[in-house]
Amino acid sequence: MRLTILSATNRPQSNTLKVAKFSQGLLRQKISKDDEIVFLDLQDLPPAIFSPLSYQEKPKEFEVFVKGIVETNALLVVVPEYNGGAPGVFKYFIDMLPFPQSLQRLPTLFIGVAAGRFGALRPVEQMQAIFRYRNAYLYPDSIYLMGVHESIDADGKPKDEGTQKLFHQSLDGFIQFARKLEKKTDS
Repeated sequence: MRLTILSATNRPQSNTLKVAKFSQGLLRQKISKDDEIVFLDLQDLPPAIFSPLSYQEKPKEFEVFVKGIVETNALLVVVPEYNGGAPGVFKYFIDMLPFPQSLQRLPTLFIGVAAGRFGALRPVEQMQAIFRYRNAYLYPDSIYLMGVHESIDADGKPKDEGTQKLFHQSLDGFIQFARKLEKKTDS
């Protein structure tokens, strides 16, 4: 199985990236040697993708992002809350992906990251609506990290034991969810 982790902001040195890297480390502990993890960071988007001409023809450098989504079996998205919503770059990224094959029937888990007390509930729900429209399979148990500046360490690991346990439970459940759906779509 191939799992892709997406850090859904292009903000340098973000808490979103820290949490995504922490999640990557946990996933590595939980999957087999035969499984692969792909890491996509929207900081690495090629500047040419932002040209209006990209709607007609995607820059060659964007292909690594397309492959990271189209060729994956499961997607873990870490999305921050900016001004009550998801970063515009994340929505634009989705708009640039091939339709409908990029998200169709793709098992997806969302992790919300926010400085506020709702843990990015709004952007997760906004993006889940878009992913639902694109026929992705949404894992029902999202993770919400509130007060992120105080609630994670320098490596993105939650300081609270209960939240650490939630990460383990959610990732275990998501892996099982993705494996079951992988078998259904392969047959």
